[in-house]
Amino acid sequence: MVDSTLTQVGKNLSEAMRILGDGQRELEVGTERQRFSRSSIPGPLQGDGQDVAAILHLVHNLIHEEEEEEDKPSQHRMQNVGEQGHMALLGHSLAAYISVLDRERLRKLTTRILSDTTLWLCRLFRYENGSAYFHEDDRDGLVKVCRLVINARYEEYASEGYAVLSFKQPVIYQSASGRPGLGQHLCSQLGLPLSSLCTVPCNTIFGSQHQMDVALLDKLIKEDIEAGKLPLLLIANAGTPGAGHTDKLARLKDLCDQYSMWFHVEGVNLATLALGPVTSAIMAANRSDSMTLTPGQWLGLPAVTAVTLYRHEDPALSLAAGLTSSQPVAKLRALPLWLSLQYLGHNGIVQKIKHAATLSQQLLQKLKTLASIKTSVEDELSSPVVLFKFSQEMSAASSGGSVDGYCAGEKEVLDAFNRWLGEQLVQLVPTSGVDVVELEDEGTCVRFSPLLTAAVLGTQQGDVEALVEKLSELVPVMSSTMCLRQDFREETHRHSPTLIYMEEPSWPGLGVVRYEPQAEGMDESRRKQELEKINTELLKKLQDLDTDITFSTGPEFGTEEDCIFVGMVTEDVDVSELVDTIAALGRDIEESGRLLENMTEVVRKGILEAEIQLQKANEEKLMEEGVIRQLPLVGSVLNWFSPVQSSVKGRTFNLAAGSLDSTEVTYSTKAQTGRPSLQDTPSSSSKKLPGQRLFRRSVAGSDSFSETSSIGQAEEITRDGSTTPSRSIHPPISQPAPEDLHSASNVFPEKISESSEQMQRQEEAEVASEERQPEGQEMEQSGR
Repeated sequence: MVDSTLTQVGKNLSEAMRILGDGQRELEVGTERQRFSRSSIPGPLQGDGQDVAAILHLVHNLIHEEEEEEDKPSQHRMQNVGEQGHMALLGHSLAAYISVLDRERLRKLTTRILSDTTLWLCRLFRYENGSAYFHEDDRDGLVKVCRLVINARYEEYASEGYAVLSFKQPVIYQSASGRPGLGQHLCSQLGLPLSSLCTVPCNTIFGSQHQMDVALLDKLIKEDIEAGKLPLLLIANAGTPGAGHTDKLARLKDLCDQYSMWFHVEGVNLATLALGPVTSAIMAANRSDSMTLTPGQWLGLPAVTAVTLYRHEDPALSLAAGLTSSQPVAKLRALPLWLSLQYLGHNGIVQKIKHAATLSQQLLQKLKTLASIKTSVEDELSSPVVLFKFSQEMSAASSGGSVDGYCAGEKEVLDAFNRWLGEQLVQLVPTSGVDVVELEDEGTCVRFSPLLTAAVLGTQQGDVEALVEKLSELVPVMSSTMCLRQDFREETHRHSPTLIYMEEPSWPGLGVVRYEPQAEGMDESRRKQELEKINTELLKKLQDLDTDITFSTGPEFGTEEDCIFVGMVTEDVDVSELVDTIAALGRDIEESGRLLENMTEVVRKGILEAEIQLQKANEEKLMEEGVIRQLPLVGSVLNWFSPVQSSVKGRTFNLAAGSLDSTEVTYSTKAQTGRPSLQDTPSSSSKKLPGQRLFRRSVAGSDSFSETSSIGQAEEITRDGSTTPSRSIHPPISQPAPEDLHSASNVFPEKISESSEQMQRQEEAEVASEERQPEGQEMEQSGR
């Protein structure tokens, strides 16, 4: 007979998972879904309570709170909770139900669960005659093991306490490539001084640079013994946290037996003990005194405890150290793992670990075919962790510039490029599980460790193929950017002092520049405001250009401010044209700013002067024509019989010069109509092909086509490019076309003066043509 409560627990869990997993479901009562934010103040507890569905919807909204606020899907990796994951979650629900059983039934059940799980894990990972301690924090097992060793090595510790440690200070040895902060955590939990922690350096000449130096460890142990200390415990790695390398476990075990030390092993490579063929380096781990396993990560089991397997014959000391408990409820921590192991079975567990190892080998073989990618693995035939990074000699010849003295920050630049590579791969192929690691010798690398991520993210061979495909697309871009960095630097120096090259080796891109305003007599605060204003507007203009190059303000917490950060570029980018465009746009913005600042004062003075001159001209006209002609009726009749040629001349306002001129010369010589328009003057010697983006060099095979097409475009512009200028007193301040910026910027002051004079003369010509239109019509009629 099946317990109805157990059945209800399973149904409730299934319903809860369905509600939490369904992001589109609404409340059945038809009310609007409430949005919760971190800044909102929690409300009071409702008196009548809420049903399960409403509470689960509240949990769902809190989980997806960030996505709703940003109105976009989250980019965080979500764990793939399969059927085995549901069994682990069911274990937590069952543990709460089992804990209310009567004490005798609870003791029998928990003893069976603990015994089964311990037996399965010891057989699965080839650790005979071992006991198991299940713990939430994966460091807690090592803490308990250290207490066990202290109780075993110091017989008076149970009665005297820490006073016995002062006679012979215990020493714990760990590798320099071990887990960061692990030794400090042990000393904190055990109440030991940091002097009890000895960090052993890794190999420097022979062997892997991530393996503990055994000879140096032997020397350190002898020195501690001579100093009156007690070597207590050695922590070895079967897969270092960074590179995934394994220490020489067999030699370390022999050394521990020689000095009566406890030998503890941890690391991701311990998972391969479940496979059929196991390397001798990993097989030596089953000789250790204790090892810590994390099956939840390896098998994709959520909220499953870590396990520390150990061998010790005295149950009293194990109880004193906390490795065993007399409380049955504490043994229920093994229940989720007990259920999950039964669901997967031996073959299912081995298959998951084998699948992760196969993914590593697949990626390693693919990476060997890519240029500029350097791999780092411990064993090419069986390494479950693959490290790779972009590696290109920056001192290689660039595309036209010298690289003398550019190798100083080579490592920092490569680290920045590899950090960018890892971030791009995480975004493009999130299910691959790659991440970025910082290693002391190799620098910044991209790590692929499917034993830690494949079961959680559901990584398949197709994800590895996609990872290699994206990598093959990013590497050429990084290579071309690396080669063009020095050219960009030299081109920027050519435009000094308007453009300043900023040394920022941590920026993964072409480089960083800043436009410096050339105004003199400006105080520091004013200059800083002008600098920020010009570079901000320059960045906006660059971002609006039709180009694939990205321009930004750099990292959020960068050291440089008011700069233009140029991103990755392809090999066909014309660096000279790019820098010329940046400099020309900067000068255009600076000159436009000066013109706008002076325009108000110039126009005001011009209007006052025009009013004075027009008033004087009206007085002269009155004196010349007489008073009679000013009378309304008499003046009209007199002007009809004896017309008088007006002597009042028009006025033109030169905005660039800020002066008023007479229009008499314009009317007599008609110089305006004979002057070529600004639009007819070509301003750039280089023309882009149709559909070609900015800053791209033309391919070699299209030189003749480029020449003919540019001529055709120039002719078309000459025929159709003329426009009618506006009659406004303010000339339009237009930005030159991006491809014409270089040549146009060199004649910027002349262009402003010519444009202003041209527009005023066009306006006067139009007025003159309107005044002479009746005469033209009479001549046309007489001609007919």
